Amino acid sequence: MSFTVTSTLEAEVDELISHYPVKRRRVVDGCCTRDPGTIRLDLARGGFVDGQKNWNYSRSTSRKILTFYPMLRQEPMGKYQIKVCRTLSCALGGAYELREHFCKKFGLDAHKHGAQTTKDGKFTVEFVECLASCGTAPVMMVNDDFYEGVSHAKADEICAKCQ
Repeated sequence: MSFTVTSTLEAEVDELISHYPVKRRRVVDGCCTRDPGTIRLDLARGGFVDGQKNWNYSRSTSRKILTFYPMLRQEPMGKYQIKVCRTLSCALGGAYELREHFCKKFGLDAHKHGAQTTKDGKFTVEFVECLASCGTAPVMMVNDDFYEGVSHAKADEICAKCQ
């Protein structure tokens, strides 16, 4: 999966940017609210924000914004985004072993930090913070679908549905 900033998209973004009086706020407002702002256009069309395209910000400001907010991505994500909760209840319930299971299944490095995507672009595996179901640990999500009490066998069944 790749994403290129077209001249049409750039024109749309430039037009949206003009509606925000404070330069830095327009990025935050655009990505953290339902207002279709600058970054949201990138995320909706390509799934990630090109770190090289700074939308008239300094490279360091762009980097600060992109690395602070976990929902902003700098690389393409897989078609199926597997998010494993790693907070205390899930960690005690087997979340680390569950993530390791996914990594082995997809040929990813279980010791690497951050999101990892399979070479075919189909799956992304990552740890996330609390998914708010501590009593049913370990929990995970695949895109917008939520799963509780996920064993390795259940994880395999979930993945099979994604095929």
